[in-house]
Amino acid sequence: MRYTIRSRDQHLAADGLPKRILALDGGGLRGILTLGILERIERMLAERHRAGDDFRLAHYFDLIAGTSTGAIIAAALAKGMRVAEVLAEYRQLGSKVFAKSLFRQGVLRAKYDAGTLSKELQRVYGAETTLGSDCLLTGLVVVTKRLDTGSPWPLLNNPRGRYFHGDGKGRVGNGDCPLWQVVRASTAAPSYFDPERLTIAAGQGNPGQEGLFVDGGVSPYNNPALQALMVATLDGYRIGWPSGADRLLLVSLGTGRPDPAVAEVGIAAGQAIQSLLGMMEDVATMQQTLLQWLSSSPTARTIDREVGDLRHDLLAGAPLLTYLRYDLELTAEQVRALAPELRDDRLVASLSEMDSPENMDALHLLGARVGARDVQAHDFPAHFDLPAA
Repeated sequence: MRYTIRSRDQHLAADGLPKRILALDGGGLRGILTLGILERIERMLAERHRAGDDFRLAHYFDLIAGTSTGAIIAAALAKGMRVAEVLAEYRQLGSKVFAKSLFRQGVLRAKYDAGTLSKELQRVYGAETTLGSDCLLTGLVVVTKRLDTGSPWPLLNNPRGRYFHGDGKGRVGNGDCPLWQVVRASTAAPSYFDPERLTIAAGQGNPGQEGLFVDGGVSPYNNPALQALMVATLDGYRIGWPSGADRLLLVSLGTGRPDPAVAEVGIAAGQAIQSLLGMMEDVATMQQTLLQWLSSSPTARTIDREVGDLRHDLLAGAPLLTYLRYDLELTAEQVRALAPELRDDRLVASLSEMDSPENMDALHLLGARVGARDVQAHDFPAHFDLPAA
């Protein structure tokens, strides 16, 4: 290796070195688009560091955050898997988990079998692997939401964290939670999968307490970038990295922004779901606005025609971080501009769906094209390169 490989604790340490965060959105099987972009990032960073197949994104990023399908990918990357390995596992998982069944039709039960998802996650991560396991090579944040309290829960593997260890009185530490189950909780999208129950307290003289968890995407953090930034910098999370454009790099990847033109529905239940999805898009735009307002962002996009891309606006007077965002609008115009070979109108219109395994090839192609077009080596400042061995 031509660079120094650090341990999880070294990655998370507030040691004065520049720090790098990777944040991966939720979006169902559209996560394969994210993997297409990650292939380009991994290849570019490996070349920059003169590394071969031994290079891992877990070597470069000090903290990897994910929500829902982004959590599946984030946990695999933190475990030291190459993007090609994650892609192969993701295809297998997607085909098995999202297999349509006539026995799960209707509105009274979840659309897909959570048991199949649980088995696949155990296969990928190992049934005994915990969030605090040493096999995680870098920092990891998995965003979920506790349904019975209505609060977002970022679960992280920081050994200095307030809730990483149990309290000796029955409370279960985050570090002791099975990794597969934490990720399963983050992917429990309402109507798609049943909620996941995580043990909160157990032990001698304790009757036990469980929390009911659902997809982190129904919190404000379907895009976990802002949550990851808070985890890294707020005193309460006990990581304590300093801010500054030359101190903190945040790379945020989307799963494709759904085309609103294909979202028209007639029944009340469908309209309610579309209203929720619309609110999630509004939150995503607010996050994008705030992060561009706080940062130096060479990938800044136009928020709207009135405020522009905020390149000349800084909330704090100086940038608090360097921020990169890569994503794609899944409109027919944008899709065909990148992949003119996708001629089937029905296929293009269906790309916004979150549970269509038959779309994985097209979505991966689009992610690879986004990476080739948008991810530039100069986006990643040289002072964030890994120190030489």
